[in-house]
Amino acid sequence: MLEEQKPLISIIVPCFNEEEVLPIYIKEMESIIGGMKTARVEIIFVDDGSTDGTAEMLRQFHSRRQNYRYLSFSRNFGKEAAMYAGMQAALGDYVAVMDADLQDPPEYIPLMFQTLKKGEYDCVATRREDRKGEKRFRSFLSASFYKCINRLSKVKIEEGARDFRMMNRKMTDALLSLGEKNRFSKGLFGWVGFKTKWLPYHNVERAAGDTKWSVAKLFRYSLDGILGFSTIPLSVASYGGIFFCGLAFVMIVFLVIKNLIWHDPVAGWPAMMCAIIFIGGIQLLCMGIMGQYLARAYTEIKDRPIYILRSSSDEEDEKQQENFVSIDTYSYTGPSHSDEDKRRVSGGI
Repeated sequence: MLEEQKPLISIIVPCFNEEEVLPIYIKEMESIIGGMKTARVEIIFVDDGSTDGTAEMLRQFHSRRQNYRYLSFSRNFGKEAAMYAGMQAALGDYVAVMDADLQDPPEYIPLMFQTLKKGEYDCVATRREDRKGEKRFRSFLSASFYKCINRLSKVKIEEGARDFRMMNRKMTDALLSLGEKNRFSKGLFGWVGFKTKWLPYHNVERAAGDTKWSVAKLFRYSLDGILGFSTIPLSVASYGGIFFCGLAFVMIVFLVIKNLIWHDPVAGWPAMMCAIIFIGGIQLLCMGIMGQYLARAYTEIKDRPIYILRSSSDEEDEKQQENFVSIDTYSYTGPSHSDEDKRRVSGGI
C-alpha cells in the first residue's frame, strides 16, 4: 500500500507545563508509531498557555518531524478547549485524545485502530479499573461524582472513564458540531451516542512532573458536568420552594387554631429565628443554583471564541514557504560567464 493511501490517525495531546514529561512521551510514541505499518500518524500537541519551556519544545519537535504539529494558546483556556482545538486541526480519518503524562497507555493505540478499522465500533475508549497510587479522598470524590451525575443526567457516563479514546471521523465531526463554550467532554462523548467499545486498564502514576488538577479544579469541573447535563437541580429548587411554602401554611393554620382554642400566645423567639435563618439559607441555595445556570447561559450568549491561538506549526510552515525562493524561478541578472569560467567553477579545469 502506498504511503498516501494509508489511513491517517490524528493524536491530540493537550499540554500544560509538561516540559519534564514530553521527551519521555515522544520516546514512547516513536516506538509505537514505528510499529504501525498500515497507518500514518500525526501528533497534534496543544499548548494550553504553558509558562515553562513546553511551547519551545513543541517547536523543536516540529522542526525535526513534520507530523509533530502544535497549536499554542494565547493563555490558559483549559483542557476542554485544548481538545476542541485539536479536533478542529485534526486531518485524520481517525482521531485520538490522550494525555502527555503517560497515564494513558500508548500501547493501546494500535489496538484501538485495528478495532475501529473493522467498522463495528465508532469509538474505542478507556476506563480505569482501579485508582492505585491515588489519595483515598480523591478516589472517594471521583466515585461520588460518577454516582451523582449518572443519577441526575440522562446521559450515561462510564465510571472511571478517561478522555483517552480513538474515534472515527463521523463521531469527531459530530463532536465538532457542538460549539458550546462550557464543555464537559465526558458527557459530550456520551451525548452524541455512537457505538463505543471500552478497554479497561490499571491506574499508573505520571511518568514525570506533577498533576495540574487540584481538588478545587476537579470540583469546578464536576460542577460543569452536572449543570451541563442535568436540569434536576433546578427542579429540586422548585420542589423545595413548594414544600416549604406548604409547611409554612400548615404551621400558620396550627398556630391560629392553637391561639383561638387554647388562648396560648405564640412564644419562642429563638426557635423562630432559627427557622427564619434556615429558610433564608434554603432560598439563597436555590438562588445560587439558578445563578449557576444563568451564568452559563450568559457565557454562551456572549459567543466568545473557545480559544485564541498565539502560534501554530501550520502558520510556521506557511511563513517558511513564503520566504523560500525556488532556484527554478530565480532570475540571474549579473554578468554572463564564458564557457571556460563555467568549466573552472564546475571543476572541469
